[in-house]
Amino acid sequence: MHAEQNIRAELAPVRPGEELDWAALDAYLRRNLPELSGELTVLQFPRGSANLTYRVSIGDTPLVVRRPPFGQLAPGAHDMGREYKVLSRLHRQYARAPRALLHCADPSVIGAEFMVSEYRSGIVVWDQIPDSMREFADTGVRIGFAVVDALADLHEIDPAAVDLNDLGRPDGYLERQLRGWRTRWEAVAAEATDEATAGAVRTLGERLAASAPRSQRSGIVHNDYKVDNCQFALGDPDRVVSVFDWDMATLGDTLVDLGTLLNYWPDSTVAPDSDAAFTAVPGMSALQLSSRAEIVERYALRSTLDLTDIGWYEAFGCWKTAVILQQLYARFVRGQTPDARMGERGAAVGPLARRALELLS
Repeated sequence: MHAEQNIRAELAPVRPGEELDWAALDAYLRRNLPELSGELTVLQFPRGSANLTYRVSIGDTPLVVRRPPFGQLAPGAHDMGREYKVLSRLHRQYARAPRALLHCADPSVIGAEFMVSEYRSGIVVWDQIPDSMREFADTGVRIGFAVVDALADLHEIDPAAVDLNDLGRPDGYLERQLRGWRTRWEAVAAEATDEATAGAVRTLGERLAASAPRSQRSGIVHNDYKVDNCQFALGDPDRVVSVFDWDMATLGDTLVDLGTLLNYWPDSTVAPDSDAAFTAVPGMSALQLSSRAEIVERYALRSTLDLTDIGWYEAFGCWKTAVILQQLYARFVRGQTPDARMGERGAAVGPLARRALELLS
């Protein structure tokens, strides 16, 4: 019963204002997947805050449909074609990648390009231990280790072996990232909640650029890797069965992913009222995860990379997340999204920037 309750919590009726042209989608799916039969039903995965994701079932066959959010989008963001490319190939050697089935670049169908992938059952861990895992000892530690193991395994995949060696340009990856995120910040800086926040983010970008390490190895970079982008087998805190949200995946310095993960990671070993304790995902401390240092040690067990500069990558992760949150907040301020949750995103930008500056110092 508990497991069923957890599954239902991951799905909900479609939010008002986020309905699609279901008749057009139904016709498209049946035309391109002729084996489908039965009535169309739709539920939404409600907890994501960027791309719109729906479970669309035709008869007994559930599928996942993803499209960008409504409104004006940041250049290069929400790339459904990129996500399709990754997931139509990566599953060959990375079983945690759900297989993509279709990509539609025609916005006339449901108002934007979209992709369709297989649906997998399981449980996503958010801000509490799922009911189906409460009987285990050290559940939070085991969940955290499973998440970092899944990341380390991804980084061992040879892109050429899954026909993804053209996914990005690994040479000069960090330099392009630094330039690109500084440009993205300037595009939304005018909506910063205060001048101190704007100044901190600009200073952070400058300091990151001045102290960037030399990349050791290139591989597949997920680019938004975190606990709630992983799906676990029901009742099993040791097994990540799926990794989601591949629309920013590329080739580059794989330690960027580890830095992104650390940026989201709560740490009970630091003072709770310090900048170092701040994360953009509130409530995760209830999971009782391992410390950030222990997560780095766990990654090191499955990697040959030198992790001496991991503090820089964590600071970069904080900075990138701060810019993304500012983009979401700016869309709300400009009236470009009906999602009221985006109006809360700006409050996290300043604390994240201060945490990153502390890491660099």
